Amino acid sequence: MEFKDYYQTLGVDRSATAEQIKRAYRKLARKYHPDVSKEPDAEARFKAVAEAHEALCDVDRRAAYDAIDSRTQGGADFKPSPGWSDGFAFDGAEFAAAGSGGEGGSASRSSFFEALFGRQTGRGAAPEFAQRAGADQHAKVSITLLDAYRGAERTITLHMPQAAAPNEAGGASRAGKTATSMHNKRIQIRIPKGIQAGQHLRLAGQGHAGLGGAPPGDLYLEIAFLPSARFRVEGSDVFTDLPLAPWEAALGATVNLPTPDGELALTVPPGSKSGRQLRLKGRGLPAFNAGVAGDLYATVQLQLPPADSPEAEQAYRAMAAQFSAFDPRVSAPV
Repeated sequence: MEFKDYYQTLGVDRSATAEQIKRAYRKLARKYHPDVSKEPDAEARFKAVAEAHEALCDVDRRAAYDAIDSRTQGGADFKPSPGWSDGFAFDGAEFAAAGSGGEGGSASRSSFFEALFGRQTGRGAAPEFAQRAGADQHAKVSITLLDAYRGAERTITLHMPQAAAPNEAGGASRAGKTATSMHNKRIQIRIPKGIQAGQHLRLAGQGHAGLGGAPPGDLYLEIAFLPSARFRVEGSDVFTDLPLAPWEAALGATVNLPTPDGELALTVPPGSKSGRQLRLKGRGLPAFNAGVAGDLYATVQLQLPPADSPEAEQAYRAMAAQFSAFDPRVSAPV
């Protein structure tokens, strides 16, 4: 995907203060608001400006964005490494959308934004009342496929903005928005069986503290799976390759199939061709929240033994003589 330079979008330096970023955003938002702008690409520009502001106005989100390799340039092809943003807690401010009539609202972020910070929702900006509920926060946590199969208890460390101290008048700045430092927070979490990538765990009361005795916000953890060399996951279904010797595929066999939760005895029907998918019902991710368990699919992959000895060569020659009428180029599916 294309790397987005949010500083360039807002026309500010990387060293810009939070106030400079806010002023630049408001100026450009007024300029490109679709209700007033005559620019042909006003709506797209407005959304780009709003997305840049959302990425940079939050202390922790900005810190995570700045952690990207500084050699990455705008317009370059960019792919974040798995788990790169684990442990960063992001505020749940809503996204300013074209046509929303203000700084609140919602719209689709770019794939670049979602790759970095996930699909987030939130409560939006609240008036500066003496009492106000704490803001929600969002973070991403990467787990193994085995964690999703069996469930797990994990202790994670989140890098969170340090809330500003109350001012002399007795008020307080919005937690996480005017923070100048970060602190680490260790949290014990329970990963339920069957949770899928992209789903969220809600930890009530673990977000920003409320003001004036109001309740704290919540923390939403977006689940991601660590890469696996053997397994691929689509929703609740799991896919893997099944290497077979030619005689196992032709004659049928019972083989041991590795799964994320241990080995299973799998019966291979006679005449199984390369590419055939053998389905093990209910052996994918377990059922989650009264859902249905996924399936496990094993894709047949024929593995030929090497002709690396006179005996092996002779065996292949005998096979060639036995099946001289067989033409794999004719029998192969179109």
